[in-house]
Amino acid sequence: MPRTPPTWSPHPGFARAFAKAVPEMDRRGAGRHRRELLAPATGTVVEVGSGAGSSFPHYPPAVTRVVAVEPDPYLRGLSEQAAGRAPVPVQVRSGLAEDLPVADGAADVVVASLVLCSATDQEQALREFRRVLRPGGALLFYEHVRSEHPLLAGVEDLVTPLWRRMAGNCHPNRDTLAVIRDGGFRVVGVRRFGFAPASLGPPLAHILGAAVVGGDETPS
Repeated sequence: MPRTPPTWSPHPGFARAFAKAVPEMDRRGAGRHRRELLAPATGTVVEVGSGAGSSFPHYPPAVTRVVAVEPDPYLRGLSEQAAGRAPVPVQVRSGLAEDLPVADGAADVVVASLVLCSATDQEQALREFRRVLRPGGALLFYEHVRSEHPLLAGVEDLVTPLWRRMAGNCHPNRDTLAVIRDGGFRVVGVRRFGFAPASLGPPLAHILGAAVVGGDETPS
């Protein structure tokens, strides 16, 4: 039976607000996180949810090509501008995490940077990541996730219904690392840390790491 195509609705107000917030996020530490995330990348990379192209300057010389997938028209335009300044070749395409416009086994690396929080269907997105990765390929991930503190996690549960409507379907209470593991990936390295993207905001739980398809997990 054919799979129902995923649906997605643009969030133009949030897209513009997010693009304006990115420089401050990067100054506060997100830029360093992106460099750390991308340091092991090699070969052909599929970056899912490229946003304003903030990751492009941090790709190392070992990367030969980046296919950047971004559904939002406004952010995709910013990605296209940033692609012209990138140190490696970048092609920007329209598409969703759940339905990547990339052939099977075409990628050496998939990059998910602050995108799985807003994916409509995280499990389907992970299936797509596996589909486009070649055997032995890697998923590099940098995401904000549900707090391990019960009280803070409860607050995140309370604010998620309103926040996701205001913030482009962003869910602050997702246990994304568990979804990655349940999606058939073996985590080979991860660190968890608190990070406040804005000066007046509280530190949020983040994860940054790498995973490969299948096998026994490396203790973290």
